[in-house]
Amino acid sequence: MAQLAHFERTIRSEIEFTGVGLHSGAPVSMRLVPAPAGSGIVFRRTDLDNFEIAAVGRNVAKVSYATSLMRQSVLISTTEHLLSALIGVGVDNVIVEVDNLEVPILDGSSLPYVRAFESVGLKQQRRKREYLKILKEVEVREGSKFIGVYPGHGYGIRYTIDFPQPIGYETFTGDLATGDYGKWIAPARTFGFKEDEAMLRNMGLIRGASDACAIILSRQRVENGPLRFPDEFVRHKVLDLIGDLALAGRRIQGTVVAERAGHAMHTALVQRLMRDRSAWELAHGYDEVAEPKPVTANLHPVAV
Repeated sequence: MAQLAHFERTIRSEIEFTGVGLHSGAPVSMRLVPAPAGSGIVFRRTDLDNFEIAAVGRNVAKVSYATSLMRQSVLISTTEHLLSALIGVGVDNVIVEVDNLEVPILDGSSLPYVRAFESVGLKQQRRKREYLKILKEVEVREGSKFIGVYPGHGYGIRYTIDFPQPIGYETFTGDLATGDYGKWIAPARTFGFKEDEAMLRNMGLIRGASDACAIILSRQRVENGPLRFPDEFVRHKVLDLIGDLALAGRRIQGTVVAERAGHAMHTALVQRLMRDRSAWELAHGYDEVAEPKPVTANLHPVAV
């Protein structure tokens, strides 16, 4: 599923998923349906008369522990892993039918989506894909947290995290335009510290969390190893970033740099970018470069 194709694509046939919501703990069934060119990514609440919510920045709602969309008080929550997979493999148009308020968490990564896309295949459509070509820097800062997007070839990402042990400091650098999302990013799972569980559950969060859908950490070690990558934590933050920036409505052509950021800052960057029309233009393909930049990282993957 090459990433340098410059025509829009959708899935060849419907795909169904079942599971529970990470935060709600509610059972949910979800179906992905092929959509016409120019449709974009649209969520449809089948339990609420097929009410539709487009996956665009103007519909961003709560972003503390997950990225949620809302229109006319109707919510669809924890969208980032699915959106990341769609952008990561190059699916431009799809209808996401969900029968509850939250997308299923599955195994906590985007890998089940990527494998499903591979199993049904993607269909090239006749409309040329539009990219959001960055023309000038746009930045968001909050204390020691930072995220910015800059002009550049491809879709470059450099992400740095700094968490308490056993995570510590990790950095990942890569380029989504190389087409290696399924190998380098998709398998990375969400994570959380065991000592925060009671507090989060009291807040009405992580009621669907388990060691089957998240990496569980104590202050001493990973409780449910092995990790899929030695630096799986920063890779998952990159996964989230790609999903959140999908709310710009198009894949970015430029370079994103993030340090200790999260969902709120990711989506704040989208909204700032959308407000500054001088910061970008629409283009129909990545700038040609003599040597495509390979995906690299500070550590190497292990088998999934």
